[in-house]
Amino acid sequence: VILHGVDLNLFRPPEDRQSLRQHLRLNRPTLLSVGNLIELKGHHIAIEALTRLSGMDLVIAGSGERDEALKRQARDQGVADRVRCLGHIEQHELRNWFGGVDVLVHASSQEGVPNVILESMACGTPVIATKVGGIPEVVTSPEAGILCAERTPSGLVAGIQGLFAEYPDRKATRRFAEQFSWETTTDQHLTLMHEVMSAS
Repeated sequence: VILHGVDLNLFRPPEDRQSLRQHLRLNRPTLLSVGNLIELKGHHIAIEALTRLSGMDLVIAGSGERDEALKRQARDQGVADRVRCLGHIEQHELRNWFGGVDVLVHASSQEGVPNVILESMACGTPVIATKVGGIPEVVTSPEAGILCAERTPSGLVAGIQGLFAEYPDRKATRRFAEQFSWETTTDQHLTLMHEVMSAS
C-alpha cells in the first residue's frame, strides 16, 4: 500500500505561533474539527465532547447540510460561546488554523487517509482520530497523536485528556509528517511501476 502525501511547503509550522494565535483569537486550548458538515464527519461528537472539557474551545471548519443543526446543538448544550464555525476555508488559510490550534479532532465514521490529518501533522499539530479506514496506518506514534478507543463523546474526551497529559513536541510531530512528502510518495509509485514493468 502506498499512502498519498502532503504538501510540506504549504503546510508547515508557523514562524511565530504565539502571534498567529493572537491574530486568530485563540486564547485557550483549542480543538479543530475540519470537513464537510455531514453526519459521518463527527462534528456533533466533538461538540458534545466539549461539554465535558471545561476551559477548551472548538473551531469547526467546513460547510454543508448540518451547519444550522450543529450551531443549534452547541446552543442547546450550552457551549455556543466556545464553538466557532468558520464555514469553508481555503487551504492557504487552513494552514494557519492547523498551526494555531492545539489538536485536530477527526471523529469520522468512515475514511480513506484524510488529507486533513497529514496537513495538521505537517503544521506540527497532533491529532485525535477514530480507528477507521486508513487512519490507523497514519497515526502510528505518540508524535502523531492518539486513536480513540471508540467513536463516542466519551472516547473523544479520553483521547484529548490523554494527549494533553503527555502532549508531544510539535517539532517531533512535524518530523513525523515529513515521511509523507510528495517526493517520497512519487518515488514509491515509480519504484512499483518499474518493478511491475520488469516482471512483465
